[in-house]
Amino acid sequence: QEVNMEEKTVNTKAHKVLLNNRKMGNFSGVVDVLSFDVAEILLETEQGMLLIKGNDLHVNRLSLEKGEVDIEGRIDSLAYSEVKDYGKQAESFFGRLFK
Repeated sequence: QEVNMEEKTVNTKAHKVLLNNRKMGNFSGVVDVLSFDVAEILLETEQGMLLIKGNDLHVNRLSLEKGEVDIEGRIDSLAYSEVKDYGKQAESFFGRLFK
């Protein structure tokens, strides 16, 4: 069985972060926006989970088809983790919540 490698590369979007003066961020290679509020935004990217922390955060533009997100507000930190790690944390959080 032959696998078309060109088809696989089309589905994988490069992950890029452009941060402008910690007040505006443009993120590409975004698979999904899992949660957001004024203090935290959690993105699933091609490179793992990305937790953005700050103040007065807003999602200005979202195009999951293109894998792009624009965020505005004061961005204090960007922290990556593996998708599998996030799954374990979410499972334990929801497990505690519903016990």
